[in-house]
Amino acid sequence: MSLSTKYGYLGPEGTFTERALRTLPEAATHELVPWPSIPAALDAVRRGDTQAAMVPLENSVEGAVPATVDGLADGDPLVIVREVCLPITFALLARPGTKLHEIKTVTGHSHAQPQVRKWLAAHLPDAEWQCASSNAEGARFVRDGHFDAAVAGEFTGVKYGLQPLVTDIHDVAGATTRFVLASRPERAVPPTGSDKTTLFVHLVDDRPDALLELMLALSAFGVNLLRIETRPTGEGLGRYYFSIDCEGHITDVRVGEAVKNLRRICPHVQFLGSYPRAEDGVYANRTPPATDEQFTEADEWLARCLGIPL
Repeated sequence: MSLSTKYGYLGPEGTFTERALRTLPEAATHELVPWPSIPAALDAVRRGDTQAAMVPLENSVEGAVPATVDGLADGDPLVIVREVCLPITFALLARPGTKLHEIKTVTGHSHAQPQVRKWLAAHLPDAEWQCASSNAEGARFVRDGHFDAAVAGEFTGVKYGLQPLVTDIHDVAGATTRFVLASRPERAVPPTGSDKTTLFVHLVDDRPDALLELMLALSAFGVNLLRIETRPTGEGLGRYYFSIDCEGHITDVRVGEAVKNLRRICPHVQFLGSYPRAEDGVYANRTPPATDEQFTEADEWLARCLGIPL
């Protein structure tokens, strides 16, 4: 099967990431290829082994997934072309015949454990937790006898012949994980009117007003920040870059002008893509402070002031 018909994802089969990928209509016409880790899935896109890869980016309880943020920041450029927000509820999976009191070891993805930490402390206080590269990988370990139980989606148990000892496990109700589909840069995804843009920004130097200047570069054009967080650059303590999501599409005049303004003061700005917003389909039910038409009108007004023919 050709590159153009392959999508990768964090595997093995049975992960929440695979489930998120299968919510996309185009997944039905692509071969879905599992990869053993997030970096492996992203590098497969860079090599051209797959057209794109679905990976988890952040969770409403635990925050960003470092392997994904760092994987997008390092190496040849990739861009986000789609996002999927998936409600997450876990089950405790074990081999048939296992009793709850027999559980001595539990495994799952590192982002799963903080979402069920209190439940494990209350119901399996003596069980040892061991991380797996994914929840489905943990289920496979349990199937093969390496651990007693895995925290994963209930649907994962069917894939690996495990039974759910307990279902609907969570410390925080309504937890959601955001997954993104990353591909190599091509033409920008067309705007839908309800979009999101992701950027990585490295500040030139550390000074009292550096972060304020970054935020003013966007707010001056009425661009609303949806998420901003720091990640270490690896160049030493105190050296960070910012991972930013903002409302709007890079082809929106206000977003394009804001990003150019940001690039003016921060020479290292990495564009991670503009793509349809998955959460609610609207700009938080509000009208942008400046529309493309208003920018055009302002440009025409300035041209008239300067005596430039329109």
